[in-house]
Amino acid sequence: MATFLYKLGRLAFRRRRYVALIWVALLALAGFGAASASTATSSSFSIPGTESQKAFDLLEQRFPDSSADGATARVVFKAPDGQKMTDPANKAGVNKIAGELKSGSDQIASVTDPYTAGAVSKDGSTAYVSVSYKVNSMELTDATRDALQDAGHTAQKSGMTVEIGGDALQTMPETGATEIIGVAIAAVVLVITFGSLIAAGLPLLTALIGVGIGVSTITALANVLDLGSTTSTLAMMIGLAVGIDYALFIVSRYRAELADGREREEAAGRAVGTAGSAVVFAGLTVVIALVGLAVVNIPMLSKMGFAAAGTVAIAVLIALTLVPAMMGFAGKRIMGRKARKAAEAENRPEAKPNMGTRWARFVLRRPVWVLLVGVLGLGAIAVPAASLEMGLPDDGSQPTSTTQRRAYDLLSDGFGPGFNGPLMVVVDTANSSDGKTAAKQVSDEISGIPGVVAVTPAQFNKAGDTAVITVVPKDRPSSTETENVVHAIRDTGKDIRSGTGAEVLVTGSTAMNIDFSQKMNDALLPYLALVVGLAFLLLMLVFRSVLVPLKAALGFLLSVVAALGAVVAVFQWGWLGSLFGVEQTGPIMSMMPIFMVGVVFGLAMDYEVFLVTRMREAYVHGEKPGQAIVTGFKHGARVVTAAAVIMMAVFAGFIGSSEQMIKMIGFSLAIAVFFDAFVVRMAIVPAVLALLGKRAWWLPRWLDRLLPNVDVEGEGLREQLGEKPDAEGEREPALV
Repeated sequence: MATFLYKLGRLAFRRRRYVALIWVALLALAGFGAASASTATSSSFSIPGTESQKAFDLLEQRFPDSSADGATARVVFKAPDGQKMTDPANKAGVNKIAGELKSGSDQIASVTDPYTAGAVSKDGSTAYVSVSYKVNSMELTDATRDALQDAGHTAQKSGMTVEIGGDALQTMPETGATEIIGVAIAAVVLVITFGSLIAAGLPLLTALIGVGIGVSTITALANVLDLGSTTSTLAMMIGLAVGIDYALFIVSRYRAELADGREREEAAGRAVGTAGSAVVFAGLTVVIALVGLAVVNIPMLSKMGFAAAGTVAIAVLIALTLVPAMMGFAGKRIMGRKARKAAEAENRPEAKPNMGTRWARFVLRRPVWVLLVGVLGLGAIAVPAASLEMGLPDDGSQPTSTTQRRAYDLLSDGFGPGFNGPLMVVVDTANSSDGKTAAKQVSDEISGIPGVVAVTPAQFNKAGDTAVITVVPKDRPSSTETENVVHAIRDTGKDIRSGTGAEVLVTGSTAMNIDFSQKMNDALLPYLALVVGLAFLLLMLVFRSVLVPLKAALGFLLSVVAALGAVVAVFQWGWLGSLFGVEQTGPIMSMMPIFMVGVVFGLAMDYEVFLVTRMREAYVHGEKPGQAIVTGFKHGARVVTAAAVIMMAVFAGFIGSSEQMIKMIGFSLAIAVFFDAFVVRMAIVPAVLALLGKRAWWLPRWLDRLLPNVDVEGEGLREQLGEKPDAEGEREPALV
């Protein structure tokens, strides 16, 4: 592989104008496609194989006019002190607003009258108007949302407190600000790392081109493939991360080759042949992690994974072709004055060792202590992960400054916390001899379940073969008690079906969240096994070793569990919550652990491949195991540190978001990258390699013969170029 990539790098360098023209043309084509494509609405969310999805599908079939997937809103009113919502003036004001809402948009399906629907609290202080829409929240027009908000402003003028909850006010997530902050910090780190504006700008430029092509392609195909807005956000985040990383690796190696006195074209070929090999395999591990999201069997997640994997593939191709082409345009200015002086100094015997060299030598002197401190430290941080509770956030986790959170609190005070997440029980009586009696039995049984405070009478469809019952639990939607109520209703439904033939299904947003969390929880271990197993095989090809890939996988698991422990401590237990703006503790977002595993695994393997490949390369070319570790850190530590700091900055920018979900993702990714890059890769990995010595590169002879030689370290390339290994020793044969 190294030989092929060496030729590709030289070709791209020589034909740089054509290469640059091709990539610019692809960017323009993708941009034109995105600009001419119709605006994406939202990806349809489904959870195949779950009871809540089955009930939802049944509702759409048996209640075709109910807009089961339509947006909803609750306009919550609270009377002024000393008054009640049943007072004539307040009642007239509410009825007027309900009328304005009905005529405010043709997207509205229904508006309830709180005085006939029983939507007034017992003490009369609070009432609400339920609004249902014909389309989902992402398809609501600005005029429809404005009409909803204007209704609230009108009521406030009369002295009532008015807040609006529900998903109707949910808008397309805004992106851009955090990415800009991340890019700005990346630019500063790159300038410090390279000491050259041109060298710093090159990874940024190529990464942005890659992200532009990837995100524009996703936007162009959004409606055709039913891709949601979060798909492009994930692709942008990961594409920017790996795009900068990969270009950083190759530019760094190119500068090292120039410092050794090689001609520019030769240096570009060698950089792509060696660092480019590491980029290819690092990219493959990221693609495996993202495509592996398909094992969860949630279409939305699968599409997100495939789209992001496509963006990573583009980043790899750009690193192998556009980066060497741009290095050709940059000339020797890519070095910078300070870098040229440093390169000259490195050739002198008295040149000072850099920070990576000093750190590697320290680890070699104290490998046991470094290993113990690293493992025990991460182990202690990981302890809270044992208490991990997963769920999906509701409006109760929103900042208190939002109208959704204030509406949530008003409903909790007036009607009880469970009123914010009513359960929808669907009774299929098609196979029952007496449907009405079966539905009545369901209502009676559910009323006796602990934790249930209200059950509405069954509402049948026109055909009379399906009934809907609304159940209000006692506790808030994201609580464990509400989850227990859902399971109790389902257990009761099994007994009723055996006796009456009626099928009882529980759905609604709360039940769907519970089923989604359970599915994510069940998929976590198979996903980990798949991703880590495939990556283990891939790394065994790269390093020609059994123990190095095993150490890489175990180190990654340690950093992920430690990151989960930190997330639980901050967002579930509330430790240091005020520092990170956590206003409401609760369960950890169910998508977060598996999402974090996928993203961080890809980035962790980037650092592992780049750092250890350089060690492997030094070892294969004759250096002793300890010296190979020092060489790997001498050339790789600065680059890996810069890459990790850039990624932490990008992810940490999301911690400032007002959305609890975004805040949690940003924190988890930033802390996971910190643990993996600086504790695992920089401390535990060299300590383990130092203790293993030559055994680290052990591979049974039979396995050595079976595995294809991909030549990541460039041994075949050096032979082709007529170079010989250093005099210190030849490559060690595989040990048995």
